[in-house]
Amino acid sequence: MKLKIDPAHVKRYRQIAILLLRHGRGDLVRSTGMDSVLEGETAEGDPEAAARLAEDLEAMGPTFVKLGQLMSSRVDLLNPAYVEALSRLQDDVAPFDFEQVEEIISSELQVRLSKVFSSFDRKPLAAASLGQVHRATLRDGREVVVKVQRPGIRAQVREDMEVLADLADFLDEHTETGRRYGLAQLLEEFRKALVDELDYRREADNLSTMREMVRDHERIVVPKPFPDLTTGRVLTMEFIPGRKVTDLGPLARLELDGTPLADQLFEAYLDQVLGHGVFHADPHPGNVLVTPDGRLVLLDIGMIARLAPAVRDKLVKLFLALADARPEEVTRVAITMGEKLPGFDEAVFARAVAELVGRSADASLADLDIGALVLQLTRKAGEAGLRMDPELVMLGKTLLNLDQVAAALDPAFEPREALQRHMTGLMKSSMRTTPAAMMASLLEVKEFVEELPGRVNRAFDAIGEGNFELRINAFDEDEFLRGLHKLANVLAAAVVLASMILASALLAKPSGTRASAENHIALAVFVVSVVVSLGMLARIAFHSRKVRTHQRP
Repeated sequence: MKLKIDPAHVKRYRQIAILLLRHGRGDLVRSTGMDSVLEGETAEGDPEAAARLAEDLEAMGPTFVKLGQLMSSRVDLLNPAYVEALSRLQDDVAPFDFEQVEEIISSELQVRLSKVFSSFDRKPLAAASLGQVHRATLRDGREVVVKVQRPGIRAQVREDMEVLADLADFLDEHTETGRRYGLAQLLEEFRKALVDELDYRREADNLSTMREMVRDHERIVVPKPFPDLTTGRVLTMEFIPGRKVTDLGPLARLELDGTPLADQLFEAYLDQVLGHGVFHADPHPGNVLVTPDGRLVLLDIGMIARLAPAVRDKLVKLFLALADARPEEVTRVAITMGEKLPGFDEAVFARAVAELVGRSADASLADLDIGALVLQLTRKAGEAGLRMDPELVMLGKTLLNLDQVAAALDPAFEPREALQRHMTGLMKSSMRTTPAAMMASLLEVKEFVEELPGRVNRAFDAIGEGNFELRINAFDEDEFLRGLHKLANVLAAAVVLASMILASALLAKPSGTRASAENHIALAVFVVSVVVSLGMLARIAFHSRKVRTHQRP
């Protein structure tokens, strides 16, 4: 079955098909039927395939530049040449004209540029795939940075995502890779993140959220946004001077105390992920600056990921198991975080995890990348038939970027040792709860206590009527039945004790003229209870002896 090609997207299909043919995936092109739009194009051999792929992605536009950025973090899937070539896409993108910048700002803010800014640099500080930033000064003298979105980018991204969604759906249905990794699901997560990045008001909110979360980390800084000068396509934030981590030379590293910076950055992100469940999903080295006073500035907070409390609890267990090199626990937790596909082989996955964790345990701490380890884990899971949650893939990418930033700050930084050092904080964050969560738990306990007597009565009624059916896969059924018999005896004895306590409470009423008759009745009930209870106990003893006599032969 071939891919249904929308005539409105023929040009984009053709570009994707040429890209796949040029970089060695002609089989994929032929299986989807996209070869019908090539018009005689053939695959070309290229000795510098990695550099050519980066150039081709950049030529196809911002959506594919973003995909290239995502691919550059997959060191578990790509060889170093491709990782290095695609990493260039993080920063090196051609800027657009200043006339367009001025037009967009005036249109969005509904005011001329000179009315808001006393100065505005025509040359951008940096140009990215979705926009570019310019340094400026407000009329009151405050220095700011203005981020302006590329013209026409939203329509282009919308069209590209429709094409990629068609392709991903086809691959999920008709290829083993698609079924294992859930390409459509991963693409949907990518689409949501990209749509959020295209709304600069969301990024302004993200900046405020991130500033609040890192306020207790004195070495981490996040720029303050200016909401009055921010729209969907223009973002104004405070200017903080600094140098990119990637631009630090050997002499600058010697002057910089990088170890505490790397450690606090790692701790701050662990707190975001496991404490708050909200984390900056794109902290690549190009988005991190070092200030003259030795602090770290986090930029480009357009992409934020959120984790549910249940996922955070599992991540705590997974991180601790990875830090302690316990493959059995890693396997068990990973299975709970994924979706078992038909044909999932747990034994194969367990062996792959054991090998992966074993290699990481044998590696020196300085050579161990936590992010790469998480991404490799998701790959091994997919190969075994376990589709991991998309959040885990995004987290692996984030941790991989953190590893790269930490290595730039301090080449001897040890991520696994830092993870073990912050273990106490991780456990505290995993046990943290809210009053609402505590109230919900108390209500569940209340419901359980209220329903327990009715459930016990129904169970005993079913036993008495012979309708009780128990399905269990036990190792030793005889031993289990003996235990169940003992449990029934204990419950019966508990009922006897409860009746005696109740009778005693009735007898404890104050004596008097009117209470005397009630006490006589209570005493009679108590005597009857004792007699019946003794009879029940005798029957239990007789039945127990009979069971032992029956089992002895």
